[in-house]
Amino acid sequence: MGRDMAVDLGTANTLVYVRGRGIVLNEPSVVAVNVKDGRPLAVGLEAKRMIGRTPAHIQAIRPLKDGVIADFEICEKMLRYFIHKVHQRRWVKPRMVICVPSGITGVEQRAVQEAAEYAGARKPAYIIEEPMAA
Repeated sequence: MGRDMAVDLGTANTLVYVRGRGIVLNEPSVVAVNVKDGRPLAVGLEAKRMIGRTPAHIQAIRPLKDGVIADFEICEKMLRYFIHKVHQRRWVKPRMVICVPSGITGVEQRAVQEAAEYAGARKPAYIIEEPMAA
């Protein structure tokens, strides 16, 4: 099984490609969080289905806005979930390339890189702009 993966962090959906397996994940970029303790309750499609149907202490959050991270901590939790979903073994630290919109600032690129590394990607996580990825 390949340990190399590419992630397209989109405002609406996140796609994950694994070398040798192709696109293995295409899920909404949404995380349902327990507001009381900050614990993620659902990620992706399951979290999207919860939008508008949750009690007050559960909030569905979209961690990306206009292609950049709006909520660093939630984005990290979402990436961690996707890494573990693709690589079931927790000790696997995949090499990761992350696609970001062209024109984002260096600070925004660094935030994406750090979120991926904190989520479990092998250091350094590589950043590539969308036009180069196409």
